[in-house]
Amino acid sequence: MTVRTIQHRIGGKETAGTSRRTAPVWNPATGEHQAEVLLAEPEDVDAAVLAAAAALPGWADTSVMRRSRLMFAFRNLVEKNLDELVRMVSSEHGKVLDDARGEVIRGLEVIDFACGIPQLLKGEYSDQVSTDVDLFSFRQPLGVCAGITPFNFPALVGMWMHPIAIATGNTFVLKPSERDPSASNFVAELYAEAGLPDGVFNVVHGDKVAVDAILDHPQIAGVSFVGSTPIAQYVHERATANGKRVQALGGAKNHAVVLPDADLDSAADHLIAAAYGSSGQRCMAISVALAVGDAAEPLVERVREKAQAVKVGPGHEPAAEMGPVVTREALERITGYIASGVEAGAELVVDGRRPDVLGNGYFVGPTLFDHVTPEMEVYRDEIFGPVLVVVRVDSLQDAIGLINANRWANGTAIFTSSGRAARVFQRSVQVGMVGINVPIPVPMAFYSFGGWKDSLFGDHHVHGPEGIAFYTRAKAVTTRWPEPDEPRGNLSFPTAV
Repeated sequence: MTVRTIQHRIGGKETAGTSRRTAPVWNPATGEHQAEVLLAEPEDVDAAVLAAAAALPGWADTSVMRRSRLMFAFRNLVEKNLDELVRMVSSEHGKVLDDARGEVIRGLEVIDFACGIPQLLKGEYSDQVSTDVDLFSFRQPLGVCAGITPFNFPALVGMWMHPIAIATGNTFVLKPSERDPSASNFVAELYAEAGLPDGVFNVVHGDKVAVDAILDHPQIAGVSFVGSTPIAQYVHERATANGKRVQALGGAKNHAVVLPDADLDSAADHLIAAAYGSSGQRCMAISVALAVGDAAEPLVERVREKAQAVKVGPGHEPAAEMGPVVTREALERITGYIASGVEAGAELVVDGRRPDVLGNGYFVGPTLFDHVTPEMEVYRDEIFGPVLVVVRVDSLQDAIGLINANRWANGTAIFTSSGRAARVFQRSVQVGMVGINVPIPVPMAFYSFGGWKDSLFGDHHVHGPEGIAFYTRAKAVTTRWPEPDEPRGNLSFPTAV
């Protein structure tokens, strides 16, 4: 069997550049080696940046209406080719087809938002702020921007970034995860088919070598990143030290509080979806259930029954509800955490280490721990797999205190029938995204996505209004048109008159 090679896409063309190193791309459902992806050297990153820099003046001067029309064309091509993009995501990431479809559709929503760029870029105007003086403001593109994206959403996370950056007049270099790179090249093809000029959108594949080249490149003005907290902090520190604007989204340990007055059947259903969807490989996955008081016993029993009923299998199989994890290394890391929980004394209610799936895929089944304490490794660390831990607490205030003491603050949720409890929770909890009877509170594209504390480094969240602000700079212009015979000004500091 011939293994295909995935190349970079720079200046509108696929190219190997100077790359001599490669990394394997696996099919997580079978363990099959399905491709090799080129790993960029600094010279390849430089070529992509130079292509983006060459395209920048013409694209930044393109009218906002033409940019909007191109976004509409791109959006329609993504929708037309949705099934092919879904297949690519499932094949290289492992997630089931319905989950991959949901990922692409959420990405489409960001493109929908970017189609409205004429409205989003409207400035402000103030007449007669002083005698015969007017004042107005507008926003201009930042320049060449770069995105560094993780494996868990190979289509969606890039779409959080590049449609907004391109619609606002920037050019873009995308460095996707080398574990599932094909979707990014396909997106580049769709941009080209939509009529985007060569060099406006470029893709370089790679590892830390490519990342460091992006962070250090003097012609890159802004960097967007999504990944683990240690790398997010590294990206933020290195890129800002080089004078770049940075938004770096890190990891998470998302908690869901379940009160005794909640609909426990509904809460259990939502916990199953939020903890085990995409095999737990989501930065918004619920990995901790805080069971308050009398909710604990019936909640654990309901989740146990539902977890054991989840159908685990290859992503392309229609009956599968949960696919494999992305690599064998991820499988070994997750099963190591399960063993750690057992050794620490947590009660292993459902053991996912030996799912009933044939073949050599990287499968871990739904796993449920009860009687977990905050000192245990399975509570402290971001496992990034299908492991849900239950921590029992006495009150809502205890639950809020535990969440607020956590270093991560990406998303959280509460299940309750009490409006008062929900309001106390949403106002008191120190987390960026909050769900009320909604387990994965990912905002719509016309809001912004981002956490607090160690889940975000930088001032801006992604997409929505903050995405517009990140990829543009404001300019204020004060104007006056004096008569020829007016007296000269004086040396005093100017004030409105």
